[in-house]
Amino acid sequence: MPGFSFQGYSLETLLLGGALLLTLSVLASRISSRFGVPTLLIFLGIGMLAGSEGPGGIEFDNYPLSFAIGSVCLALIIFDGGMRTSWKSVRPILPVGISLSIVGTFVTGAVTGVFAKVALGLSWTEGLLLGAIVSSTDAAAVFSILRAKSLSLKGALKQTLEFEAGSNDPMAIFLTVSVLAIATSKANGAAGLATMFLLQGGLGLALGYAGGRSSTWLINHVGIEYEGLYGVLLLGLVAIIFSATSALGGSGFLAVYVAGLCVGHSEILHKGSILRFVDGIAWIAQILVFLTLGLLSFPSHLLPHWKAGILLSLFMMIIARPLSVLVAAPTAKIGQKERLFISWVGLRGAAPVILATLPWSAGIPNSEYFFNLVFFVVLTSVVVQGISIPWVASKLGITVPLRQKPAAELSAGMLPAGFVTVEIETMESAPAISQRVLDLGLPAGVLLTSLERADRYLVPRGDTVVNPGDKIWGLARPSNIEALREIFGKAKIAT
Repeated sequence: MPGFSFQGYSLETLLLGGALLLTLSVLASRISSRFGVPTLLIFLGIGMLAGSEGPGGIEFDNYPLSFAIGSVCLALIIFDGGMRTSWKSVRPILPVGISLSIVGTFVTGAVTGVFAKVALGLSWTEGLLLGAIVSSTDAAAVFSILRAKSLSLKGALKQTLEFEAGSNDPMAIFLTVSVLAIATSKANGAAGLATMFLLQGGLGLALGYAGGRSSTWLINHVGIEYEGLYGVLLLGLVAIIFSATSALGGSGFLAVYVAGLCVGHSEILHKGSILRFVDGIAWIAQILVFLTLGLLSFPSHLLPHWKAGILLSLFMMIIARPLSVLVAAPTAKIGQKERLFISWVGLRGAAPVILATLPWSAGIPNSEYFFNLVFFVVLTSVVVQGISIPWVASKLGITVPLRQKPAAELSAGMLPAGFVTVEIETMESAPAISQRVLDLGLPAGVLLTSLERADRYLVPRGDTVVNPGDKIWGLARPSNIEALREIFGKAKIAT
């Protein structure tokens, strides 16, 4: 459209470039599923290739805009994580989770700050600022890698990591803002920082709980005619909770996580379609934030800091993270193997890179140095720790085959109208044997959701080849049962 441009790019160019990057990111995510490469690394890599020093040549260096995009996207990702976290499974590990997210994050930031002062020659303020920025973890990358290998974690280990990663971002943000306040002489002493911490945490918890309960009530009583609008309504409510809490001086990130826990734990109308809508929004947010941060980086600016970056990364992996776990959970009921795994999987994700854009807004000297060093640390963490996760988990013996929840276990409220859950068993002489799912000629509307084979649970894809003895769960109309029997040998409505 004539007259509109952004940084010299027309609307058509921006739309085409954005659509191509989004499409390429989704298609490239298959690499994660096939080879276990973290999606974070894939999306960052695409952003860097599209940037000013890559083949794409897109000029982008707007740090305030990147922080704004990153903050909104991170809030949506955190809400989705909270909504999918089972309160029943979280309750037993709550003391350990809270300690890891608060004490563990503080210890990580503090010891990393001291190391940066001593080893990198930074001032105390600069060192502590760097430590605060890189203090949070990203468990989503851990679970995506394990899912790609069809593995899951034993016992409460998964819930512990999920809760820590979902709730430690607010602590990292508080630490970063506090150090920036000290650096810019805007802090009101220890009492002022303590008040700010209590205000952010208290308002985040209170408004998050109130917002989550209110959202649940409104969704169940509003009486909207169109099912698709319920997810849109919830998206608007999440934005209100985040922005209102932040405007009042609370932690908007903590608020949306608590709200997600409340909504996810409650029975709401059209929960299945809402979950799918929120999941899609969270994926868009994840792609957008990593593409933006990739565009913002300059590879040539990263290389001069490789020695400092590797030194800092190794310190965080080998000393800072294990020490923080030891201090935060000294007497917790966590086995030695589980403790070792938690110590190793302190992956750095989107939050540190987003926080690394804050020094620019505060006018801190050497802001580019902070951003480049943090970016390097995140890349190193994802490559070294991320790729090694399946091997470490296997050696420690803390994994079990990933069981995708069969459709028979889904709540009735999540099933499309007119569909039932079905259980299928592939017989030796069935026509489906050695055929790809894509070539089976399944009746219209049939969706295969989970496949059990040799004590492992897989998500059937179009190129999945059916073997004798496969047990499959899915969704179908009652009228499709006979056709499924002809294809697989056995099929019945799940009970």
